[in-house]
Amino acid sequence: MSSNLPINLDDLLHCRGVESQRIVFKASWESESCGYEILRTICAFANDHHHLNGGYIIIGVADQNNVAVLPPAGLSHQQLEEAQQWIRKNCNQLNPIYSPILALEKIEGRNVLVVWAPASDMRPHQAPDSANGALCYWIRENALTVDVESCTKNVKVQFEQTVRVPWDDLACMNARVEDISEAMARDFLSQIRSDLAKEPDTVKVYRRMRITNRINGQEVPRNMGLLFFSSDPLKWFPSAKIEVVLFATERVGEIQKVKKFSGGLADQLRDCLKFLENYTTRHSQKKDHHSLVRTWVSYPFAAIRESLVNAVYHRSYDIVQVEPTKVYIYPDKIEIVSYPGPLPGIEQNHLIPGAETVSLPVRNRRIGEYLKQLGLAEEHRAGLPGVFKAMLDNGSPPPVFEFDEQRTYFRVTLPAHPEFQEIVALRDVAHLRSLGAHDDAYHRIESAWSANQASTVLASEMIMAFAEHHELSRAEEVLRIFEVSGSEKSVPYIVNSLAEVLIASNGENEKRKALELLNSKRSVSHGQDAVDGGFLARRACDPELAHSYFLQAEESVFSDALALFEFAQTKIQLSAIDHGESDSDSSLQLLKEAKALLEKVIDREATPTRHAWTWLELARILDRLDAPKGDIEEAYGKAIAIQPKESHFVEELEKFRGKS
Repeated sequence: MSSNLPINLDDLLHCRGVESQRIVFKASWESESCGYEILRTICAFANDHHHLNGGYIIIGVADQNNVAVLPPAGLSHQQLEEAQQWIRKNCNQLNPIYSPILALEKIEGRNVLVVWAPASDMRPHQAPDSANGALCYWIRENALTVDVESCTKNVKVQFEQTVRVPWDDLACMNARVEDISEAMARDFLSQIRSDLAKEPDTVKVYRRMRITNRINGQEVPRNMGLLFFSSDPLKWFPSAKIEVVLFATERVGEIQKVKKFSGGLADQLRDCLKFLENYTTRHSQKKDHHSLVRTWVSYPFAAIRESLVNAVYHRSYDIVQVEPTKVYIYPDKIEIVSYPGPLPGIEQNHLIPGAETVSLPVRNRRIGEYLKQLGLAEEHRAGLPGVFKAMLDNGSPPPVFEFDEQRTYFRVTLPAHPEFQEIVALRDVAHLRSLGAHDDAYHRIESAWSANQASTVLASEMIMAFAEHHELSRAEEVLRIFEVSGSEKSVPYIVNSLAEVLIASNGENEKRKALELLNSKRSVSHGQDAVDGGFLARRACDPELAHSYFLQAEESVFSDALALFEFAQTKIQLSAIDHGESDSDSSLQLLKEAKALLEKVIDREATPTRHAWTWLELARILDRLDAPKGDIEEAYGKAIAIQPKESHFVEELEKFRGKS
């Protein structure tokens, strides 16, 4: 026999896909001790004060701290019969009369009775508090059933405002039951592992799922039934779609791609999430001298998922609302916009980290219920903290939630990870330059740097961009700003960037400024920054400064063939400057050190041109060190063999032979 429940029983017992406050456990049945307590709870679920679509009472299962105790004690056959008869009879005391759905189930071989009390279409209901008690309006507050009259004034006002049936549960009078796809409905039941999927009678399936309503003797689809289980909900609800707009760069109006998702609400949501998952690219960074790898993503998918699900869940689909749910992907952020804004009672101060949650009815109780059962939505009011946590854990800036005073829209902004913003900005700049749009490239990098002046990469790019526009004073200002806002360890990198553009300008004054920078204390560096400093000092014709930089670089010099070659040439240049034509002991020492460096270059992987010039320099050093003639000629021969078209290699060899 198929179940009457449109939910998997095991999920229900473990509060999966349904909030714990919507489930009440009763260890046993005894009409005198728990009958009217159950009746009051049925009334409260039917009134559905918080728009969660009622709830479930499981009789025969005890609980401990709101967790089902398994295996259950269960109910005897006599208790099952008595419980069903009492509940059916006494539900006639509700005003107006309300009949819950009773489901006989087995849990680990024990009989239990599940009382399913979905939200009523005829609410509000009253129920007596005892056999001869007065009728009262009952609601659920957290995990308790309470009389509305005992509640605060705010709760009473909310109750008066929320007794109407939510839009997603209303009948759609201009649609037919045939507009619901039976295959989609049964597929949903299969996904949530409900035994109702085995029921052969389609009408019974629809009624148990509460996706149709009987009006004037015929079945009429409810709005949420069409939203989830019709192939084209847009026939009735023009806003029932998601539109993703991808902007290629920050140039106004430049749209790279528009992607639209329609169909059943859950299907379009899944398809859109799958599409957006491509924008959660993962990046790994190995820290120097550390075994750990730091990993981050451009946008944490959990934040995207929660934000989009919340937008689909809490927006309006009324026919007067025509704007779809929108996702805008910019170079440095993702925006998710839904319409209209939040319900009254939710204020901006409720949308910040650690803010106190407010207990308000949701706009779409049935949409939320189905999304939770599919595992797409979180429990009531649980989504926003998840977005904050996902962004924080990833090292991203916090999300921003905002709406206008008239509550016409609700927007979630997810900033990209700071390092991803750098990557995207550089990619955009390269693309714009390839198109010849140099002014746009200039403005793109300026905008990105202005938003993140602590970025080493963007500061360096900004210096080069200013230099290209002959604004060297502004390039120098970037260094001053970075020294305040950026990392102290990265200052040498920015010093090198500025020195490079100053030297490239070919002005004597700028060259002097570059050398002053490279000689300043703030340029003290190590590793690759020191190697780059050595290159720049050589270009500025200061071999002593270059030599000091290469010494600071230590191991970084020996891992780079070009650095080794430049270091060797620096030593050769110093040996000539210090001692002219005569080779003193210090000069000879420099030459021997240069020779050792050149031999390391030969052992390294490098271009043929680099190896050819290395052999040539080695031949010259061997000559100055009075090495055997054969060794010198062999070095020249190696250079010529690698680059036979370099005529001056041959000329220099012939000159050496003539001299000797």
